[in-house]
Amino acid sequence: MAGKSKILIIGGTGYIGKFIVDASVKSGHPTFILIRHSTLSNPAPPKSHLIQTFTNSGVTFILGDLYDHESLVNAIKQVDVVISTVGYAQLNDQDKIVAAIKEAGNIKRFFPSEFGNDVDRVHAVEPAKSVFGHKAEFRRFIEAAGVPYTYVSSNFFAGIFVRTLAQLDATAPPRDKVVILGDGNIKAVYNKEEDIATYTIKAVDDPRTLNKILYIRPPANTISMNDLVSLWEKKIGKTLERIYVPEEQVLKNIQEASSPLNVKLGICHSVFVKGDQTNFEIEPSFGVEASELYPDVKYATVDEVLDQYV
Repeated sequence: MAGKSKILIIGGTGYIGKFIVDASVKSGHPTFILIRHSTLSNPAPPKSHLIQTFTNSGVTFILGDLYDHESLVNAIKQVDVVISTVGYAQLNDQDKIVAAIKEAGNIKRFFPSEFGNDVDRVHAVEPAKSVFGHKAEFRRFIEAAGVPYTYVSSNFFAGIFVRTLAQLDATAPPRDKVVILGDGNIKAVYNKEEDIATYTIKAVDDPRTLNKILYIRPPANTISMNDLVSLWEKKIGKTLERIYVPEEQVLKNIQEASSPLNVKLGICHSVFVKGDQTNFEIEPSFGVEASELYPDVKYATVDEVLDQYV
């Protein structure tokens, strides 16, 4: 463990957080989780199982709360790197983490909760535009505060978008018909959650990722919706009915939908119609690409991920 940064994860029992905790432990980093007393003392399933797993793997729990400044500073003083994986509802409260990092004065790197599109390079409509906008504003806040950072642009979670072929109301890949936004030729990026976590932890002590955006855009996982559907059809030996929704109709659907569906539709419009995950080059001035930086990581391809749903 010598020389490996101590990592504090805020939001470690959340969707992507639990994968990052696991990757941190497996990489040999001393791993800490900020946890509320109520969550630790009386966890409800499935968190009770998760907390037991973390305990068994040697994670250190630090009692504290995002909304208790003193406990936050105390937690941060014990580590070198802070990774926030807080959920949607707490995104706008991450300024509290920055304030605590500034007071503690010892942090080598801060990873805010992003794990999606690069919010500085999107062409979204409302209400997704505002969601991305708040994240972009928070980036400027971090930079103005002089806090060393890495932003992780992980694109789509395979466990959500490959598992459902990007059908917002589905829980498994469709076997009859599939709705495709736009013409289906725009490429998006799908990454397995474990791989996103592995790349994130790899970046922690890497000078090449300091004050940069880490894009997780591996070639084998950068595919169009038409190709994704074709891959699935081949696996199940069946042709799906493809229903294409033109942009005009997508925009109408966003306007008519209520929250949170309108936000989800807006994000899908940004990705599948505007191409916001793949319509720009990664310039060395602002970013690096994970699979190029860490060729030793054997990432799961979309093709392999689909196998588990056949």
